[in-house]
Order: sequence, then C-alpha cells, then structure tokens
Amino acid sequence: MADAPTPTQAPPRTRADGGEEAAQGTPTARSTAAQPPSAADAEVLARAQAGDHQAFAQLYALHKRRIYSLCLRMVGNVAEAEDLTQEAFLQLHRKIATFRGDSAFSTWLHRLAVNVVLMQLRKKGLSLISLDEAMEPNPEEGPSRSFGAPDLTLAGTIDRLALERAIADLPAGYRLIFVLHDVEGFEHNEIASMLDCSIGNSKSQLHKARLKLRDALRAQNRQEARP
Repeated sequence: MADAPTPTQAPPRTRADGGEEAAQGTPTARSTAAQPPSAADAEVLARAQAGDHQAFAQLYALHKRRIYSLCLRMVGNVAEAEDLTQEAFLQLHRKIATFRGDSAFSTWLHRLAVNVVLMQLRKKGLSLISLDEAMEPNPEEGPSRSFGAPDLTLAGTIDRLALERAIADLPAGYRLIFVLHDVEGFEHNEIASMLDCSIGNSKSQLHKARLKLRDALRAQNRQEARP
C-alpha cells in the first residue's frame, strides 16, 4: 500500500502509578479513542455503509494511520504492516454494512484489524499468550500486586527507544494488549470486546506485559551501565 503513513504517535511515558503520559507536545490516544463520533462522522459512516465510495475513502483517510501503527507495532516490518493495513480495510469494505453501532466504530474497526494481525501471526507460527490465561500470580513474578497499584520500578520518564525495543520484544499476546491499552488508548471493556475475552483477562495480560517490560528495561539499564 504505497500511501501508508509512518506512525507519528510516540509511545507513552510511564508514570509511577502505572499510567502513561504523552511525549512532550503529543496527546495520548486515550484522550480520543472512545469519544463518540461527531454528526459529520456519523453521516460519513452512514454514506459508506450505503455504498458511497467517496465516503469510504474518507473513513480510510481518518483511520488508516492508527490501523497502520497498530499493525507495524505488532509485526515490526513496514512492508508487512502495509499489507495488513490494506487487508484490514478490504475486510472493512466487505463488512461495513454489518456494523450496527453496538460499540464505537473505531473499536469495531480495530477488532477487524486485530483479527487480521492475529491470523498473520498464527500463519508465521508465533506463539500467542492465551487470553484465557488465569489471573493467578506466577511465582516467578514475585508477590502479587493489585492492578493499577503504583509501580515504583517504572517511576519517571523512560527512554523512548529503550521502551520501543522492550515493547517489540514482548510475546505477541502481551504486546497486543499493551499496544491496545497503553499506546492506542482503549479501555479494558473495549479490548475485551475486540478479543472476545473477559475484562479481568485483559487486565491480567496488561499487568504481566508491564512486569515483563519492567524486567526488560532493568536488564537494558544494567547492560548500558557496564563499563
């Protein structure tokens, strides 16, 4: 897909409370991911559902950057991300008439894109962490903590490149939840709808993804500190 954009949204800076801040001058996606569509957007969507090709092109222009960004973060390859973005919008073109407004359109579209990405990862034989994995703590992860509790090991601003590397090295299942929640800004109920899992499982996977990121960043810091 020749005109696929390069993602411009910076990854979030992690706060001590386990939340995230925008990179300087850049709002997080969380501020916009779940906002209801404007009347104009709803009209464009209705026209696209009725078969208006120009309206569909407008939807493509509005959403292609975030879909491409999601694909690129998941597969780490520009050409592959472009192909997956194209496939996601082909799926949208085939299925847009079935959208009934039970969820936000952006959530529904992301679900289509996520399914396309997951199919590709499975074709490549990559192991996905089960989204039905129990929330019992793993002894290797240390004492259990409450989700959302302060994580002092992630306090302060983390180097962006180090964080990007750590995210890319996450197992695909953990990375998907982390990207959807902490980068794309979706809430757990939206992620649960996209992935057909429970809200509790979404929270569990995010928690474990953050633990793995913490350990990866610690390891990177130790390596960089060596003489």
